[in-house]
Amino acid sequence: MSWTRGLLAALTVCVLLLSGSAGCDSGAADDGKSGDSPSPVGKLLDETDKEGRHLREVDGKGAPEVGIEVQPDTDDSWDVRLTVQHFRFSPAGTKARAVAGQGFAYLFVDHHLVTRLRGPSYRLPAELVPRGTHHVTARLYADDGTVWAVDGKAVESTADITASESGQGSGVTPDSTTNPAAFGMPNAGLHAGGRASPSGVGKA
Repeated sequence: MSWTRGLLAALTVCVLLLSGSAGCDSGAADDGKSGDSPSPVGKLLDETDKEGRHLREVDGKGAPEVGIEVQPDTDDSWDVRLTVQHFRFSPAGTKARAVAGQGFAYLFVDHHLVTRLRGPSYRLPAELVPRGTHHVTARLYADDGTVWAVDGKAVESTADITASESGQGSGVTPDSTTNPAAFGMPNAGLHAGGRASPSGVGKA
Protein backbone atom coordinates (compact mmCIF):
# COMPACT_ATOMS: atom_id res chain seq x y z
CA MET A 1 0.00 0.00 0.00
CA SER A 2 3.00 2.29 -0.49
CA TRP A 3 1.15 4.22 -3.21
CA THR A 4 -1.65 5.05 -0.74
CA ARG A 5 0.81 6.40 1.85
CA GLY A 6 2.56 8.37 -0.90
CA LEU A 7 -0.71 9.95 -2.05
CA LEU A 8 -1.68 10.89 1.49
CA ALA A 9 1.72 12.41 2.06
CA ALA A 10 1.46 14.47 -1.12
CA LEU A 11 -1.96 15.76 -0.13
CA THR A 12 -0.69 16.65 3.34
CA VAL A 13 2.26 18.59 1.90
CA CYS A 14 -0.03 20.44 -0.50
CA VAL A 15 -2.40 21.50 2.27
CA LEU A 16 0.48 22.64 4.46
CA LEU A 17 2.12 24.64 1.69
CA LEU A 18 -1.09 26.45 0.83
CA SER A 19 -2.12 26.90 4.46
CA GLY A 20 -5.45 25.32 3.64
CA SER A 21 -6.47 28.27 1.45
CA ALA A 22 -7.27 26.49 -1.79
CA GLY A 23 -6.26 22.84 -1.56
CA CYS A 24 -4.91 21.13 -4.65
CA ASP A 25 -8.03 21.37 -6.78
CA SER A 26 -7.08 22.29 -10.36
CA GLY A 27 -10.47 23.98 -10.94
CA ALA A 28 -10.19 27.53 -9.57
CA ALA A 29 -13.21 29.00 -7.83
CA ASP A 30 -15.19 31.80 -9.56
CA ASP A 31 -13.66 35.11 -8.46
CA GLY A 32 -16.19 37.36 -10.20
CA LYS A 33 -13.91 37.95 -13.18
CA SER A 34 -15.35 35.27 -15.44
CA GLY A 35 -17.96 35.59 -18.17
CA ASP A 36 -20.78 36.43 -15.80
CA SER A 37 -19.10 39.66 -14.73
CA PRO A 38 -17.60 41.22 -17.85
CA SER A 39 -15.55 44.39 -17.65
CA PRO A 40 -17.38 47.63 -18.58
CA VAL A 41 -17.73 48.36 -22.29
CA GLY A 42 -16.93 51.91 -23.32
CA LYS A 43 -17.75 54.94 -21.20
CA LEU A 44 -21.28 55.83 -20.15
CA LEU A 45 -21.83 59.52 -20.88
CA ASP A 46 -24.15 62.02 -19.21
CA GLU A 47 -25.56 62.89 -22.63
CA THR A 48 -28.73 61.07 -23.71
CA ASP A 49 -30.90 60.71 -26.77
CA LYS A 50 -34.34 62.36 -26.88
CA GLU A 51 -35.84 59.46 -24.93
CA GLY A 52 -33.32 59.76 -22.14
CA ARG A 53 -31.16 56.77 -23.05
CA HIS A 54 -27.51 57.37 -22.20
CA LEU A 55 -24.81 57.32 -24.84
CA ARG A 56 -22.13 54.65 -24.49
CA GLU A 57 -18.89 56.11 -25.87
CA VAL A 58 -16.42 53.78 -27.59
CA ASP A 59 -13.22 54.42 -29.53
CA GLY A 60 -13.70 55.20 -33.20
CA LYS A 61 -11.34 52.42 -34.26
CA GLY A 62 -13.38 49.24 -34.48
CA ALA A 63 -16.57 51.00 -33.34
CA PRO A 64 -19.99 49.82 -34.60
CA GLU A 65 -21.01 51.38 -37.92
CA VAL A 66 -24.33 51.41 -39.75
CA GLY A 67 -25.53 52.43 -43.19
CA ILE A 68 -29.12 52.52 -44.44
CA GLU A 69 -30.69 52.03 -47.86
CA VAL A 70 -34.43 52.51 -48.52
CA GLN A 71 -36.06 51.52 -51.82
CA PRO A 72 -39.72 51.60 -52.93
CA ASP A 73 -41.45 48.22 -53.23
CA THR A 74 -44.20 47.17 -55.63
CA ASP A 75 -47.05 47.42 -53.07
CA ASP A 76 -46.24 51.03 -52.08
CA SER A 77 -44.27 49.83 -49.07
CA TRP A 78 -40.56 50.50 -48.66
CA ASP A 79 -37.70 48.03 -48.43
CA VAL A 80 -35.23 49.04 -45.69
CA ARG A 81 -31.76 47.48 -45.66
CA LEU A 82 -29.08 48.11 -43.06
CA THR A 83 -25.39 47.53 -43.60
CA VAL A 84 -23.39 47.14 -40.40
CA GLN A 85 -19.72 46.75 -39.59
CA HIS A 86 -18.06 45.84 -36.27
CA PHE A 87 -21.58 45.02 -35.08
CA ARG A 88 -23.83 41.97 -34.83
CA PHE A 89 -27.54 41.81 -34.12
CA SER A 90 -28.39 39.91 -30.95
CA PRO A 91 -31.44 37.61 -30.87
CA ALA A 92 -34.57 38.36 -28.87
CA GLY A 93 -34.23 37.35 -25.24
CA THR A 94 -30.57 38.33 -25.01
CA LYS A 95 -29.50 39.38 -21.51
CA ALA A 96 -29.80 43.14 -20.97
CA ARG A 97 -26.13 44.03 -20.70
CA ALA A 98 -23.66 45.82 -22.94
CA VAL A 99 -21.42 43.55 -25.01
CA ALA A 100 -18.90 45.12 -27.38
CA GLY A 101 -20.18 45.33 -30.96
CA GLN A 102 -23.55 43.75 -30.20
CA GLY A 103 -27.15 44.86 -29.82
CA PHE A 104 -30.11 45.99 -31.90
CA ALA A 105 -31.28 48.94 -34.00
CA TYR A 106 -34.24 51.25 -33.67
CA LEU A 107 -35.84 52.49 -36.89
CA PHE A 108 -37.42 55.95 -37.01
CA VAL A 109 -39.42 57.87 -39.59
CA ASP A 110 -39.26 61.64 -39.07
CA HIS A 111 -37.94 61.07 -35.51
CA HIS A 112 -40.89 58.80 -34.60
CA LEU A 113 -40.14 55.24 -33.59
CA VAL A 114 -41.29 52.56 -36.03
CA THR A 115 -39.78 49.34 -34.70
CA ARG A 116 -36.84 47.58 -33.07
CA LEU A 117 -34.69 45.60 -35.50
CA ARG A 118 -32.91 42.35 -34.64
CA GLY A 119 -31.73 41.95 -38.23
CA PRO A 120 -30.70 44.04 -41.24
CA SER A 121 -33.97 44.20 -43.17
CA TYR A 122 -37.48 45.58 -42.68
CA ARG A 123 -40.51 46.38 -44.83
CA LEU A 124 -41.79 49.86 -44.03
CA PRO A 125 -45.61 50.06 -44.47
CA ALA A 126 -46.92 52.67 -46.92
CA GLU A 127 -49.21 54.23 -44.28
CA LEU A 128 -46.17 55.33 -42.31
CA VAL A 129 -44.82 57.20 -45.31
CA PRO A 130 -47.52 59.62 -46.62
CA ARG A 131 -46.96 61.96 -49.56
CA GLY A 132 -43.86 64.08 -49.22
CA THR A 133 -40.26 63.79 -48.14
CA HIS A 134 -39.36 61.83 -45.01
CA HIS A 135 -36.25 61.01 -42.99
CA VAL A 136 -35.66 57.33 -42.21
CA THR A 137 -33.06 56.76 -39.48
CA ALA A 138 -31.44 53.63 -38.06
CA ARG A 139 -29.63 53.92 -34.70
CA LEU A 140 -27.57 51.25 -32.95
CA TYR A 141 -28.08 50.28 -29.29
CA ALA A 142 -26.39 47.94 -26.85
CA ASP A 143 -28.59 45.25 -25.31
CA ASP A 144 -28.86 47.23 -22.06
CA GLY A 145 -30.62 50.02 -23.97
CA THR A 146 -27.69 52.44 -24.11
CA VAL A 147 -26.78 54.09 -27.41
CA TRP A 148 -23.51 53.24 -29.12
CA ALA A 149 -21.66 56.51 -29.64
CA VAL A 150 -18.41 57.86 -31.08
CA ASP A 151 -17.10 61.32 -30.27
CA GLY A 152 -20.22 62.04 -28.24
CA LYS A 153 -22.61 61.33 -31.13
CA ALA A 154 -24.95 58.39 -31.61
CA VAL A 155 -23.99 55.75 -34.17
CA GLU A 156 -26.78 56.08 -36.71
CA SER A 157 -27.53 56.68 -40.37
CA THR A 158 -30.32 58.52 -42.20
CA ALA A 159 -31.81 58.38 -45.70
CA ASP A 160 -34.33 60.83 -47.17
CA ILE A 161 -37.20 59.33 -49.19
CA THR A 162 -40.01 60.99 -51.16
CA ALA A 163 -43.46 59.43 -51.59
CA SER A 164 -45.83 60.44 -54.41
CA GLU A 165 -49.60 60.95 -54.14
CA SER A 166 -50.30 57.22 -54.45
CA GLY A 167 -47.76 56.43 -51.75
CA GLN A 168 -45.42 54.94 -54.34
CA GLY A 169 -41.87 56.03 -53.72
CA SER A 170 -40.54 58.54 -56.22
CA GLY A 171 -36.99 58.78 -55.04
CA VAL A 172 -34.41 58.18 -52.34
CA THR A 173 -31.89 60.83 -51.39
CA PRO A 174 -29.15 59.67 -49.02
CA ASP A 175 -28.38 62.02 -46.16
CA SER A 176 -24.80 63.25 -45.90
CA THR A 177 -24.34 60.73 -43.09
CA THR A 178 -24.98 57.85 -45.48
CA ASN A 179 -22.06 58.71 -47.75
CA PRO A 180 -20.78 55.28 -48.88
CA ALA A 181 -17.20 56.52 -48.57
CA ALA A 182 -17.67 57.60 -44.96
CA PHE A 183 -16.22 54.38 -43.54
CA GLY A 184 -15.02 52.58 -46.63
CA MET A 185 -18.19 50.48 -46.81
CA PRO A 186 -21.44 50.71 -48.84
CA ASN A 187 -24.12 52.96 -47.31
CA ALA A 188 -22.15 53.53 -44.14
CA GLY A 189 -22.68 56.54 -41.91
CA LEU A 190 -23.05 58.08 -38.47
CA HIS A 191 -24.68 60.88 -36.57
CA ALA A 192 -28.16 62.06 -37.53
CA GLY A 193 -31.39 62.84 -35.72
CA GLY A 194 -33.82 60.44 -34.09
CA ARG A 195 -35.12 59.15 -30.78
CA ALA A 196 -35.75 55.79 -29.27
CA SER A 197 -38.35 54.03 -27.14
CA PRO A 198 -39.66 50.48 -26.62
CA SER A 199 -40.32 48.29 -29.61
CA GLY A 200 -43.57 48.42 -31.55
CA VAL A 201 -44.81 49.79 -34.86
CA GLY A 202 -46.22 53.26 -34.55
CA LYS A 203 -45.47 53.52 -30.83
CA ALA A 204 -43.31 56.21 -29.32
